[in-house]
Amino acid sequence: MLLLQMKKLILIRHAAAEEYLEETVDFDRNLTVPGKKEAAKMAAFLLSKGSNPQVIISSPALRAITTANVFTASLSLDNPKVQPSIYEADVNALLQVIYQINAQIEVAALVGHNPGVSNLLYFLTGEIITMATSSWVEIALEAATWTEVSSNTGKLMHYRFP
Repeated sequence: MLLLQMKKLILIRHAAAEEYLEETVDFDRNLTVPGKKEAAKMAAFLLSKGSNPQVIISSPALRAITTANVFTASLSLDNPKVQPSIYEADVNALLQVIYQINAQIEVAALVGHNPGVSNLLYFLTGEIITMATSSWVEIALEAATWTEVSSNTGKLMHYRFP
């Protein structure tokens, strides 16, 4: 009997951020106090599920990297890896990030923004979910390597939102 190796991908949408105002730069918006609390709650829930990522890759935008730092601290992981192409990414850009994940990693997490993370969820699983801030999904991928990830190769295992 041949067992298919599976990778797992956890998509995390950044926590609630400060309101976008004309005098602010979107990239520099920080998390709100409730957003920080929600991120900590969601990270604790992920820890309790036991599907902890070995690496977290994040958009460099302040709200995303701050969310990623909350998750890495809660999960006792190294600092998140920053990938500039995640900011304002579409599905193709996010796939390029996934394809570059080290082959030894079995479970990886991406911290990003909508609509990109919700569109990637749909692309991988066919599930139509608009991910809320601080939410995360766990996707089991029918792929032995990260470069095999493509349309409809994933199955939604968990969706958690505040």
